[in-house]
Amino acid sequence: TAFSDSMHSLTQGSAMNRTFRYTGLLAPKVDLARLKAETLAQPQYEPVTTHHFFGGLYGREVYRDAGVLVIGRVHKKAHFYQLIQGSVLITQEGEEPKRVDAPALIRSHPGTERAVFSLTPATCITWHATSATTPEEAEAELLEPDESSAYTADNKVKPGFLKMERQEVLQ
Repeated sequence: TAFSDSMHSLTQGSAMNRTFRYTGLLAPKVDLARLKAETLAQPQYEPVTTHHFFGGLYGREVYRDAGVLVIGRVHKKAHFYQLIQGSVLITQEGEEPKRVDAPALIRSHPGTERAVFSLTPATCITWHATSATTPEEAEAELLEPDESSAYTADNKVKPGFLKMERQEVLQ
């Protein structure tokens, strides 16, 4: 498929504009549903994720390699998205992608669902006000249900989905 060709281009570190065209990230208005469907048909990247709970806050720290496309879940509540390392392209349904370079802090509103493509190795943290003390509690409180999600609350690839090995991204 075009998407698998684009993933091959990404992992080889070449033809970046061709890659974005295939994934729809350079379209004037992104079709997030189509992009999500194409992504779910491919092996899923399992990012390094650390969960921080302290003083009524939940910080979900996620590291991803360069060339990784992540489509987040729809959030129920306002929160912050903080890019602490790297450069990414961020887009929402019907918007043009925007390049964001660390350090950056973005306010996210309820109902937000984004696609994030890492141009370089990148680390982000989403900050949420919550009384949750586990990733599972936080997911139930903060995210809209999504049966199509390929990930558990702990950001692990669910059984039944193909998992991309990290070396596949780095080749």
